[in-house]
Amino acid sequence: MTYRHDLWEIAAEHHGIVTTRQADDAGVPAVELRKLASRDALKRVGHGVYRHMGVPVDEWTELAATLASVGEDAFLEGDTVLAMFSLALVNPHKIHVGTPRRRRSQPPRNAVVTVRPGMPEDDLTTHRGLRCATVRRALLDGIPHLVSERIVDAVADARRRDLIDDLEATEIIGAVASRDRLLARAS
Repeated sequence: MTYRHDLWEIAAEHHGIVTTRQADDAGVPAVELRKLASRDALKRVGHGVYRHMGVPVDEWTELAATLASVGEDAFLEGDTVLAMFSLALVNPHKIHVGTPRRRRSQPPRNAVVTVRPGMPEDDLTTHRGLRCATVRRALLDGIPHLVSERIVDAVADARRRDLIDDLEATEIIGAVASRDRLLARAS
């Protein structure tokens, strides 16, 4: 097999995206990635992150590329997760990404990166091969900036689709009610 084919197999499993670490794990030296990029077989999308031009782009490719560019331990969060599941009528202009540690490099232009060192593993999951916050966590994180009715409707929809359970639904609705009481007292 060729390096190009080895990279294709990796990229096919990751929405067309391959990183230098994944390539190295498969026995493909980083210099080969650069050579294939110069031959237009790969397109560099970030530091150590490439899109394989032989793998069709899908609706998850941009998210996968952004996650890989932020780092291995990065995860999608907030409005991006809600948009992935078509909840709360959100349509974020940028991809919201969380990471447990600070980055030295600039984040991708299409991303808002938040350092979240204490994110519990129970609040993380994988959807379509993408590491992301759970729907429960995304809804709770949306409470400060989303309209209460949208969250309540999203909770009902998420519950109906088995994205959250009854206990989580009760927790989120309770948090919305608490915020609404605080806002009522403040006005």
